[in-house]
Amino acid sequence: MSDFPPVPLTLEGASTLHQFFRFDWKAWRAVPAAERTRMVNDFTAALQSLESDSSGKVQTALFSQLGHKGDLILLHFRNSFEALNRVELQLAQTALYDFLDLRHSYVSVVELGLYESTRKTYETAAAKGYPEFSPEWNLEVETSLQRGAEAMKPRLWPGVPNAKYLCFYPMDRKRDEQKNWYSVPFPERQRMMHEHGMIGRRYGDVVKQIITGSIGMDDWEWGVDLFADDPIIFKKLIYEMRFDEVSAEYALFGQFFLALRLQIDKLHGWMEGKV
Repeated sequence: MSDFPPVPLTLEGASTLHQFFRFDWKAWRAVPAAERTRMVNDFTAALQSLESDSSGKVQTALFSQLGHKGDLILLHFRNSFEALNRVELQLAQTALYDFLDLRHSYVSVVELGLYESTRKTYETAAAKGYPEFSPEWNLEVETSLQRGAEAMKPRLWPGVPNAKYLCFYPMDRKRDEQKNWYSVPFPERQRMMHEHGMIGRRYGDVVKQIITGSIGMDDWEWGVDLFADDPIIFKKLIYEMRFDEVSAEYALFGQFFLALRLQIDKLHGWMEGKV
């Protein structure tokens, strides 16, 4: 593999936007009750119109955030960045939006890394005698990606899982003078990622993970969403992964955000402190 391209192939799917809001409770309490009710009803209707696609798959979900970093999180999956932009603009037209202070956001795209199949694809192209990056080589790679995209369609175009808790965090791979993930030979990265993935698989029955790529789109390289009914699972999974070589040696983590799923039709109760 030392003579093959160092870049692993990836598959991309849904465009993804996380929005993290602080709610202006002081200004809200100064609004007459009837007007508050009208604004909540209008905002709820706007969210419900965005919530699911024609198949019923949840594409917009609301969460009540824990801690000082904010109050509400909106998570959106769409088929394009144009569609995400329409979501942003539609919500901004509501009166309630004036009370939402957007403290943070994250733009990314659902990504599946293909270390295992990358190696097989490159070896197949080389075995056929195709020069690297020749039209024949590129066609072999593209055909492999198309097969993978069809097989992985449910993972590339997910709905928001029906789980009680969300944990989101961004992350990078180290690239400094001592440790540079991008200079590690492909076979070593493939081995480490395989071992890393095996840990996640052991938690597959209790946590749903969605990885999104954000290189060139936001400040970190990847975003990680974890969904579970028991938040302690997040602690156990992430703690165990800290002992894994790829995390212990090459991972950098951003802020962590923890939230509870808030059904859209329960927003009025949330506004009154009734969860």
